[in-house]
Amino acid sequence: MYFGLTDDALALREGLREVLETACTPAVIRAAWDGDPCEQLWKDLGSFGVPGLLLAEERGGLGLDELAFVAAVEECGYHGVPGPLVETLVSMPLASLPVDGSARVTVLSDHGPTPYAAVSTHVLDPAGSLYELTPETAEVVGTVDRSRQLAGVEGDPLPLDLSDEDVARFERRGALGTAAFLLGLARRQLDITVAYVKTRQQFGAAIGSFQAIKHPLADAVVGTEFAWPAVLRAAQALVDGDRDSDLYVSMAKALASDAAYRMSRVCLQAHGAMGYTVEYDLHLFAKRTWALSKDWGTASDHRELVAELLGIRRDA
Repeated sequence: MYFGLTDDALALREGLREVLETACTPAVIRAAWDGDPCEQLWKDLGSFGVPGLLLAEERGGLGLDELAFVAAVEECGYHGVPGPLVETLVSMPLASLPVDGSARVTVLSDHGPTPYAAVSTHVLDPAGSLYELTPETAEVVGTVDRSRQLAGVEGDPLPLDLSDEDVARFERRGALGTAAFLLGLARRQLDITVAYVKTRQQFGAAIGSFQAIKHPLADAVVGTEFAWPAVLRAAQALVDGDRDSDLYVSMAKALASDAAYRMSRVCLQAHGAMGYTVEYDLHLFAKRTWALSKDWGTASDHRELVAELLGIRRDA
């Protein structure tokens, strides 16, 4: 069976790329690191229909499927869109919120401060409630990727009527979207690194001509090239309502987390000391990768799920 993006998904990705080239520059990401909620960026995303991508048309959304979802999110990952993008997209079908970009929804953490709580308008608790946030209610907690703006959540929750299937679909989409976003981040880091090693000279030659640079980068690319079809397979499984969709989503998240994390390490090493400077753009994407590789389940967590779903015993 062939797994690929539909014409609608490809057109969506191309259009979104044009928008993000000017709407989400590294300067915008740096502003997010300083606590800017990037409202203009979210308005631009809202104008393009991104927040309501998975929301039914009769509710004001685009009514698109998971293939369009991963295409859009992967492109957003390439541009490093700050804020709770995946969380907002997968929450919109569960909550009656505007899809014009004015609502930014994150997901309540059950093991500490909640990511993006300081720059979100709402927090969704999958147990069945929604919190409305104000800047005054959030106390930011330090984190490596400062665009995540972790904070505690306080307030009176609004009850939501969520079925078990609603929550299961929400969790599958969240893990799948994060996998796609990670591969977008990996692609951006690769492009930054390839441009650098083509021009950086050592011993009278571009360092990109050295096997010590070429081979690790090639190996990292192989990882992302293997992970992307797994993301597409998982997306197709969700579109089809496949009973094994949990299996395919876990495979995709495990592969994407590992591949993106490896890409960030290889790209950082290829840059040498340059890659460690905060003024250089690479770290904006690498640190997001390190954080997101553990969001919605780590690679290890999802390998455990795959083993369980396949009936494989650890001691076999």
